[in-house]
Amino acid sequence: MLYLSQQIANALPLAALYALLAFGYAIAFAVTKRADLTYGALFAFSGQMYVLFVDVGWNRLWLVLPAALALGMAAALAYSALAAAVIGREVMARLAFSTPNTVIVAGLGCLIVLMETARLASDTRSLWLPPFLNRTVALWHVGGVPVTLTAIQLVNVAVMIGLIALGSLGLTRTRAGRVWRAVSDDARAAEFCGVDAKGVFLAAYLAAAMIAAVAGLMATSYYGTMDFGAGLIFSLKVVMIASIGGVSDPLRSALGAALLGLTETVWSSFAPIVWRDLFLFSLLVVIVVMTRREKVVP
Repeated sequence: MLYLSQQIANALPLAALYALLAFGYAIAFAVTKRADLTYGALFAFSGQMYVLFVDVGWNRLWLVLPAALALGMAAALAYSALAAAVIGREVMARLAFSTPNTVIVAGLGCLIVLMETARLASDTRSLWLPPFLNRTVALWHVGGVPVTLTAIQLVNVAVMIGLIALGSLGLTRTRAGRVWRAVSDDARAAEFCGVDAKGVFLAAYLAAAMIAAVAGLMATSYYGTMDFGAGLIFSLKVVMIASIGGVSDPLRSALGAALLGLTETVWSSFAPIVWRDLFLFSLLVVIVVMTRREKVVP
């Protein structure tokens, strides 16, 4: 019972990360209905810029660790916002409402550009953050033995859940959220009512990109490093989760993603980890096929 309780606690940070990524992805996906690999690329790019600038602040500018971390976070968010603005305006806005394959190919090209940019900037080095906020905190006790998480895990969970809650309130209680919903439901009809559908797409894309950037910072702070392989895997999982959860409800996609994070942790704890991703992707494919709805053309 203690082991199971600890694994459930360990699932909280991963479930929160998946939920935040799925929530952000659904915001952009709802507008275009197109799978976009640049979302995972921006997630990884933010983490790599974070590590790179922390290294610069620590080893070249001789900053104390909190200042180096703050420099890394600020630089990562700034570069991620710049990359998202360029990709959103110059690439995706031109292709968002074209064929799905066009968006996938363009996203793959953007992923390669971001990956090579980060690799060249870091001189092909694998950089790691020093451990911080790694003090354990007891959540509850089982048989007198504490079930614990580290402080950085609890901070990550709190920040991610807070962002999901704020984003959900913004989508349901503000004028911007109503406009986003209108374009998501029917972009052409929204344009007839005077809504700038392209502007809404750019705003949704930038909002999703910044959510991915924050998620990249949180994940890198916990794991200590980031690479584009992890970003691509996260992106593929989130794409399928969004398809299952529904393109019109980011909160539902977030809840589905959290369930996936719990499933992944339980599998890693009780089953061979080498088969974990195969099992998860197979499960997602089965759910997508079973929940697919075909349009009836009269």
